[in-house]
This record gives sequence, C-alpha cells and structure tokens, in this order.
Amino acid sequence: MKLGINGLGRIGKLSLWHHVSRKFFSEIVVNVGREVGTSLNDIAGIIERDSTYGRLGPYLHGCKFTGSVIEQLDEAAGSLVVNGTPVKVLRQSRDPRGIAWKENGVRLVVDTTGAFTDPTADADSPGGSLRGHLQGGAEKVILSAPFKIKQKGLEMPEDVVTTVMGINDGDYDPSRHLMVSAASCTTTCLSFMVKPLMDYFGADKFLSASMVTVHAVTGSQPVLDRVPAAGATDLRKSRSILNNIILTSTGAAKALPLVIPEMKKIGFIAESVRIPTSSGSLIILVVNFQDDGERPIQRELINSIYSDYSRKTSYLQYTEQQLVSCDIVGNPAAAAVIEARETHTRTANISVNLGQFNCSGAPDRVEVPVTQAVIYGWYDNELGSYTNMLGDRTVGIAEQLV
Repeated sequence: MKLGINGLGRIGKLSLWHHVSRKFFSEIVVNVGREVGTSLNDIAGIIERDSTYGRLGPYLHGCKFTGSVIEQLDEAAGSLVVNGTPVKVLRQSRDPRGIAWKENGVRLVVDTTGAFTDPTADADSPGGSLRGHLQGGAEKVILSAPFKIKQKGLEMPEDVVTTVMGINDGDYDPSRHLMVSAASCTTTCLSFMVKPLMDYFGADKFLSASMVTVHAVTGSQPVLDRVPAAGATDLRKSRSILNNIILTSTGAAKALPLVIPEMKKIGFIAESVRIPTSSGSLIILVVNFQDDGERPIQRELINSIYSDYSRKTSYLQYTEQQLVSCDIVGNPAAAAVIEARETHTRTANISVNLGQFNCSGAPDRVEVPVTQAVIYGWYDNELGSYTNMLGDRTVGIAEQLV
C-alpha cells in the first residue's frame, strides 16, 4: 500500500522519517504543491537534515552512521529513495482536490498542512478543503490536527471521528468514517494523563479539572515582531517567540471530551503558554477530587495509578527521575511521561451549606473532604510523542483498508 502525505512541514517531514523507518508502506507520495528551491536536491536536503532532531541517517542507523540514506534522485520523475523506500514528490497543486492521489495509487492520505481542518467544508471550497482529498482519489484522510468547524451551529458530520491511539481508537468505524482527526499533541498527552485517573476513580469523583501546557514554539509564531493581520484579536501571537514567554490558548478542553466522553460533565479549563524552545512540552494537570474521608487521596496513590497503567501500555511512561525538557525531545516514543517526583496532593474539608435542601433534620452545614492533585506530564510535541502516535494511527487505519 502507498501512503500520501500532504505537506512537508514539521509533522509532514517527521511523519516521512517515521514511515521510512517503519517500512510498512511500499511507497510514500509527498505533496508539497509548489516548487521548492532550485531542484529535487533541495527537497532531499530538507528531508535529510533537521534543526531539532539532527540528520536522518543517524536517527535511523545510530550516531556512527556517516553516509546518506537518500539516493536515486530523478528530477524529471520527482522521485527519490529514502532508506530503501521509494518516495515521489508532487509539486503541482496545493488544493487537495487537484492532487494526483488517484493517478499515483494513493488510497490513504495524512494531511499535515494545518490549512484544512473544517470537516464540513465542501470539496470544491475556494482555497481547498480536507474533503478535496477524497475528490482527488483518496479513500481515507487522517488530519494531524483537531477538527475546527468555522460556521457556528453546524454539527460534526457523521463520516468523521476524532481518536487518540490507545484511548479511543476503537471509535473509528472503517465502514462509516472517511476522515479521522488524530487530535493534537497536547490532547494526546492530556488523554493519557486523565484516562488512568478516570478509570481508577470514576467520573463522579472528579469535581473539576484544569491544565496548563508549557508548550514549545510552533510554525505559526514569528521569529521577530510583526504587524498583526487584519482582524487579529490576539496581538501576542505577532510577537517574537525568540524573546518572549507568550500567553495563548489551546483547544484541548474542547477536544478532550471527544476522546474521553466522561469529561463532558466535568468543569474543565485549559490554558497554554508558549516558550522559546524548538520542541519538548509539559502539561501541568490539576484535578479536584471528592474524597471519601476515610482514606485521603495522597500522592503515593496517584503515582501508583500511573505506574500501574504504564505497565499496560507503552504510550504512557512513568519516571521518578528529575527531567528537563531536552530529555524528552525525540525519545521516548510515548504520549506522556509522568514525572512522579512532582506529583502533589492536598486535602481540605470544605464546608457546604445544605440550606433548603436539608430535609432530614441533619445539621445545615456538612464538611466535605476535597483533594487537589497536581500532576506533571512531559511530551515531545513533534517527533517523540505526536508523530509516533500519528504513525501508529495511520498504520492501524491502513491495515483495515486493505
């Protein structure tokens, strides 16, 4: 089976790295939609070297590897071989419906551009749409970002679904779903921080939750200050990421209930802070639990929940080491790494006035024990966490497509 990748940005290129290492697909067709540099050699250079993760050869074969894993460049055909896998580069169309997927035998496409996220947009929408890939010949499309419906009031179409591998990938129905969102790097990490607690305590124990992601820079942020676009409301996004810690937003609060439905009835706040690092991010999760009063929820219990869960899946890792962000970049291939030394809990009795609801003759005020837990989870928002998870999701869908 051939795989189509639309876009050669951060996730596009790293997805190519993932799949030429994995060798599940017989050929990969990459659409860049325009001329790049002066020749195919320039595209090969972009594929081979990365400012965050180094060179492709040592990534695949170890630090002592000194050769090149890219060969057999054919400018006329737009083809090359990467680590033994044939790769064809398309440079004609940026509109998904005009990409030659059918002509190249591509049935499954991963769109990594971030430009086409509205699943309700028609295939012939001006400027292109995600559904355009289906018109171009693809049978299934995976989006490396959350779905975002632009027009208020519209519901999610029945042929789309959002999944996180290892959390709700079983929600994907190959007979019904044509487009699949692999959520975001933050939602992926957050899912594996919330799911173990949800499975152990149950949704009824959750009083509220909040999170802040301390997130590495993304391609949407400028190196230097620039004038905001017309209609821009968040002026901080136009400030230099090299020099600033920037408060911004995240869609994790909206996306999490799509993969963990129990979160729909729990008050949840999600915030984001961008910092000047190229990759490696952190989620600080705060959960307020209703305690039973007999055995307070303490950090040892929280840590044991994560430790036990990590033995069931490679997607969650548990460590008692002291990490910094560089330790997580590129490795390990996990959605989240729980830093157990920083888990904290505090229990307090909250006085509740029963008032008019008190019909039993009991005291008007009761003491309710509430425990607040703070958990830290690391994730490589590019290669180590998200791209590897996306690769597993892609292969899983491909296996059901055969």
